[in-house]
Amino acid sequence: MRMETGTMKNTWNNTWNGDRAARAGPIGRRRWPGAGPLVVALSLLLAAVVWAADGRTVLEPGWNMFSPRQDVEIGQQVSLDAERQLPMLDDSRVDRYVSDLGRQLSAQAPGEEYPYTFKVVNDRAINALALPGGPVFINRGVIEAADNEAQLAGVIAHEISHVALRHGTNQASKASAAQVPLAILGGIIGSDSTQTVLAQLGASFAVNSVLLKYSRTAETQADVMGTQILYDSEYDPRAMVQFFETLEAQQRGGGPVEFFSNHPSPENRVERVNEEVDALGGVRRNSTTNSRDFDEIKRYVRSLPAPSGQQLSADRRNGTSELRIVSARYGADNRFIDVRERMQSRVNDDRLDLRVTNSTMGGDPISQSKTLQMTYEWAGRVYDVTVQENQQLLIPTDRQVRETRDAAGTTIDRPSDRSASVDNSLLRISYPDNWRSHGQGDAMTITPEGGLVDDRDGNQALAYGVIVNIFEPRDDRRFDRQLQGPGQARRSGEEFVTRLERSTDELVQELRLSNRNMRVIRYREDIHVDGDLALSTYLSNDSPVGGRETDWLVTLERPDGVLFLVFTAPERDFQGYEGVFHEMLRSVRLKR
Repeated sequence: MRMETGTMKNTWNNTWNGDRAARAGPIGRRRWPGAGPLVVALSLLLAAVVWAADGRTVLEPGWNMFSPRQDVEIGQQVSLDAERQLPMLDDSRVDRYVSDLGRQLSAQAPGEEYPYTFKVVNDRAINALALPGGPVFINRGVIEAADNEAQLAGVIAHEISHVALRHGTNQASKASAAQVPLAILGGIIGSDSTQTVLAQLGASFAVNSVLLKYSRTAETQADVMGTQILYDSEYDPRAMVQFFETLEAQQRGGGPVEFFSNHPSPENRVERVNEEVDALGGVRRNSTTNSRDFDEIKRYVRSLPAPSGQQLSADRRNGTSELRIVSARYGADNRFIDVRERMQSRVNDDRLDLRVTNSTMGGDPISQSKTLQMTYEWAGRVYDVTVQENQQLLIPTDRQVRETRDAAGTTIDRPSDRSASVDNSLLRISYPDNWRSHGQGDAMTITPEGGLVDDRDGNQALAYGVIVNIFEPRDDRRFDRQLQGPGQARRSGEEFVTRLERSTDELVQELRLSNRNMRVIRYREDIHVDGDLALSTYLSNDSPVGGRETDWLVTLERPDGVLFLVFTAPERDFQGYEGVFHEMLRSVRLKR
């Protein structure tokens, strides 16, 4: 990440020295209509909340510049990309069970009647995701980890709620309003082409896609609606939060859980769900907890072979660059055979080196000249390659390996379990003791060995680590209070948040001046740092080591300006560092 804004104090040189929302009427269930007029209000509203006649909380989707039909079209297009990248289980018995369960639950979802689909991913990581308009993907790890059918139903109901509340395109709408120039925004809003919309927003299937990064507010809403769906489907409505409690305990005891990388855990989760259960009238006397079908499916899934390349998820978290075959087929015209698993099994030391023949491909699908068409992932980037029959295949290419090594420069040490601390004029912060702090005054960086690398322009840039600095907004009336008495200086919390939001937006715009491909992927949400209100914003940017990086921006008001921290790592590695970054933020003690 590059920092070149002149409005920040002590800007580094090339060596880097340096709960409920407003009430509204309830909504009923309805089929999604044909594309109607798209009504746009450029106020970033949260989902409206009201109380239904039976006491339940009724949620409405928030502001959205997309129509429900566009949700469906976007979801269908992005799901094709997802199925190319994800290792799908493709087991008819498991898919049939999960689809039947999903249809039973989605029948109780309020609002638009989307064409929901449910598919299982052959990955033992505990995770699930939902795309706009209905596609839901459940990792086999969720089935293996759930204690009973009600817990699995709770995860599926949670994902259905993200679809029903349109959280994906709501997040994309807010992110675009924050970062896209008005002229381009008008073009997006007026476009009938979902391809154009996706290209403008950079919305595709990826770990940090704007469509998949939810706020804690969205997670609370999905918890509440998911609880209602469980209740209306006659499952124990407490099961979902019981499953999440188990995951949180697992994370505290043994490292990050993948589910929380795109489903941030909200505060008071258990209390809020229990409150909703009470509003629904309590747990039904004959509510379902488990079934024989679930027990049989769970045993069956556990008996299946380990996913090919399963070690990839762990290696990614450890920052390696393992070669993964996303898709591969061999043939010609309309006669192809799927050879992805065969190609993955031939990978040796992260290289695939072979001659493309009927023998190496495992078959002869058609008696004419054939090609191997392959998509693979290497070092956080996705590549396509086509090789003619009897030609040599070598991936990643020597050039790709060389570029990756040149960009990375040095090996990054994993964070130590022991901590050190540093303070400056703004705060005190703890960090892994095998990292180093740099800078003085208000500005500092904290990096692992090798976290600072040379970019393509010969400048040092932060690839892994944390930035701390002060930002002075241009139009800032904050300092008027220094000329007033204590009583006059007090302002309402609403005005405070408005100021901080405005300042954060200005800071993001400044960052984008020196980082041209930076995008907002999760719009600002309220958090607390050492007891003070702060805002959390997730950004995606080009990484100096290649591919994309995730930048977690935290901002809060201080007497001298806006204090901000940026926690940075390449997108492929961010999840492995996220737990460390959260611990560092929790350690912050502000100078008051």
